[in-house]
Parts: sequence; structure tokens; C-alpha cells
Amino acid sequence: MPAFSALRAFESAARHNSFSRAALELHLTHGAVGHQVRALEASLGVQLFTRVGRGLELTPEGRMLAERVRAAWLDIAAAAQDISRRANASQLTISVVPSFAARWLVPRLGRFIEQNPDIQLVVQTTSHLVDFSREAVDVGLRMGNGNWPDLWCERLFGDVYFPVCAPTFNQGKLPEKYSELPALHLLNSTGEPWMPWFVAAGLDAPEPRGVTYSDSHSLLQAAKEGQGIALARQTMVADDLQRGALVRLFSLSIPSPVEYYLVCPPALAQTGKVQRFRAWLREEIKAQESV
Repeated sequence: MPAFSALRAFESAARHNSFSRAALELHLTHGAVGHQVRALEASLGVQLFTRVGRGLELTPEGRMLAERVRAAWLDIAAAAQDISRRANASQLTISVVPSFAARWLVPRLGRFIEQNPDIQLVVQTTSHLVDFSREAVDVGLRMGNGNWPDLWCERLFGDVYFPVCAPTFNQGKLPEKYSELPALHLLNSTGEPWMPWFVAAGLDAPEPRGVTYSDSHSLLQAAKEGQGIALARQTMVADDLQRGALVRLFSLSIPSPVEYYLVCPPALAQTGKVQRFRAWLREEIKAQESV
């Protein structure tokens, strides 16, 4: 394997297209950088640079090596950051989908901060499943079936769906019968179809057409603005129902096919900061279920 010093000199020279600028960056002489690059070329048996006027240009082999070396540098930097983060007992980084963060987690986080002033929270909202091996995240709040074999996971709670709307929707003339719904403006959400609720209600109606929202937060904001009726998860609308910003239509609900989980790498599951966050979540869930 080539010497680290030679790879470092090569990467800098490749980035700057100059031995001189690489020498300045690395606090070496021009000759030392050139020597390192020539030694690397000799060990690989290929030419990595060609002279173009007074500058340098990478050969195809040089470009390929430069890309691989930079990727390796990034991996090393990410690993160092991850190790540093995991050793930092005072910072807790949480990955959570934007809708759950906006409508459930963030409104409650003030209590966690008040109870744990020594923990610095970092909330990362993202729609993708975080890769704990590559990203600087301690815990995740996920929806699913608990099938993440490489992670420690704990079920938090399930959920149900039912129709909601603003009290002023349709000039306050809210539907009283299931059969009235299909004729009204129904809001759609990606991955959360109306059909299962229609079937449970005994309705023979197609999936509604119209605007489709990719996240629950936008869907429910549209409902609050009186733009239509939304099929909502109880967890997402509990606060709005309590405040009267939304009203529930009918007692019929259907269970969500997925549940909420707390997940993290097994090595972090028993750390103090994760255990404190877990205990706080349990208290919040208990308070939610008692309402």
C-alpha cells in the first residue's frame, strides 16, 4: 500500500494542479512534494500527472486515484467525527421525519430541555432513513414495523386514522353521514390512501382526486385552512383537536399499518443521554394516552 504521506501530497497536488500550491498547503518544499508524487508513481507503475505549459494535468489514472483518495479522506473524517460525537455525552442528535417533528416532537421538546439542561440537542429532520454507520446521529424516531436488524429498537406507540377538518369547512356545514364524504373536497397524502377508511365505512367510492401532499404537516395545514377534509393520524392532530383548530368527523377509525419506534446503534442504547431521552419519551406518551 502506498505511503500515507505520498497519497497526501498527491491529493493536494491533484486538487491544486500544482506542486507549488500543494507545497504551501502542506508546509513542504516544492521538491519534497515532487519527490513524494514520483515515489507514488513508481510504486504504482503509472504516470499520474502530465505537464501542460507551466501547470499540471491529471492522467486518467491520476483522476481515478484522486477520486478514490478523496472519498477515503471523507470516510476517515466521518469516522473521526462519529467517534468524537459518541464520546460526547452532552450532545444528543435526533433524526426524525419533518411532519412528526413539527406536529409532535418539537412542541414537547421544551420539557425535555427544562429537565435536562446539560444535554445539547440537535434535531435533524429528514425523510430518509439515517445510516447510523455513516452519519453523526445518536437516535432516530421512525415509523415502520420494527424490522431494523442492525439497530436497537423499541416500540413507542401505534396510531389510528380518521377524518378531520376545520370547523369552518364548507361554511360550517359538516357531514353527518359517511355517504356525504365522497361528494366533498377530500385531501390526499402520499402513502396514506382513503380507500381503507372507505371500506371500513362501507362506502363504495374511488380514491379521491386532487391535490396530494407529500407530508402530513402540509396536509393538516391545508385542512386547518378550510381547504378540505384530511384523513389524519391521531398523533398528528391531537393538539389541534384539543385547541379546536380541527374537528373530528365520525368515531370510526382504522389502525395505521405502521407504528412509531425509537432506534439507535446497540452501542448507544445504554448510554445516559439515550436512556434519559427514552425515559422522557415514555412520560410524554403516558401523558398523551391519559388525555
